[in-house]
Amino acid sequence: MRIGLLTGGGDCPGLNAVIRAVVRKGEGVYGHELVGFRHGWRGLVENDTVEVTFDTVRGLLPRGGTILGTSRTNPYKQDGGVAAVLATLEREHIHALIAIGGEDTLGVAWKLGDEGVKVVGVPKTIDNDISATDYTFGFDTAVQIASDAIDRLHTTAESHDRVLIVEVMGRHAGWIALHSGLSGGAHVILIPEQPFDVDAVADQLRHRHQHGHSFSIVVVAEGAVPVEGTMTLQAGEVDEFGHVRLGGVGNRLAPELESRTGFETRVVVLGHLLRGGTPTAFDRILATRFGLEAIDAANESDFGKMVALRGTDIIRVPFEAAVGELKTVPPERIAEAEVFFG
Repeated sequence: MRIGLLTGGGDCPGLNAVIRAVVRKGEGVYGHELVGFRHGWRGLVENDTVEVTFDTVRGLLPRGGTILGTSRTNPYKQDGGVAAVLATLEREHIHALIAIGGEDTLGVAWKLGDEGVKVVGVPKTIDNDISATDYTFGFDTAVQIASDAIDRLHTTAESHDRVLIVEVMGRHAGWIALHSGLSGGAHVILIPEQPFDVDAVADQLRHRHQHGHSFSIVVVAEGAVPVEGTMTLQAGEVDEFGHVRLGGVGNRLAPELESRTGFETRVVVLGHLLRGGTPTAFDRILATRFGLEAIDAANESDFGKMVALRGTDIIRVPFEAAVGELKTVPPERIAEAEVFFG
């Protein structure tokens, strides 16, 4: 069988570990031929392929990024895009496709399944916001990087009696902000699921400083929004999936808090640092297990499924269960974190 591979959306630590596992078992155990499509769905639209073999994947386990490249191309937003994808699959004699990506990449895979494409999905996102799986690979690495940064920022904030705002990724879900904020001992955590009141945040900081603490750490997800009318945010560009390019909430929040509290406030935007570099041991193992299960599903012709982590088991779930709605932070998890605010 000739099986295609692609990685779509934002890059993520662990992508190469998935590719390695798929190729090692697909070629070495099942005898399949693997074909990589470069830059996500764009590779299928443009018929841009690359050979992936045992030799190609040597040394990939600790390597960040993706050797296949990635993009946010959406064939359903391009004239003739879907037809081009189907033509490429036929021209390259692809019997099955393994799509590795987040909600957008897997959403396209789901739709293509209705076009007759035989697809297996692998969940990838540092935001950990894909439903039907307990965790996605890349999330643990992002949280570790953010936690390390927050640990370092504690000492400089304390030395200068400053408020430091740490902006992390998280468009619609605040899992990175929540976990790294708890891990790093943040004093305020702001996430997209719960609009924040700037005056309330300022009150929390003043209360903390009035009780003998001369510094504070505020962790904010890039998608966090203020209560309407309390602070303005700038609009950004929109990609092919309709997502606004985010970033900048920290820089807007800093002067608002400084003017309300009088405390010197600085911003650190971690941004793409969270995506880069070598994956943690947890993410290497999870990505490897996802890759092994994905090639098993393709070999068994169990299509229209996404592999997922449930407890400690790797299972398969229908695409609709995975991408029907985002997995966001529930109120009880926010309540847990609020114990440590202020």
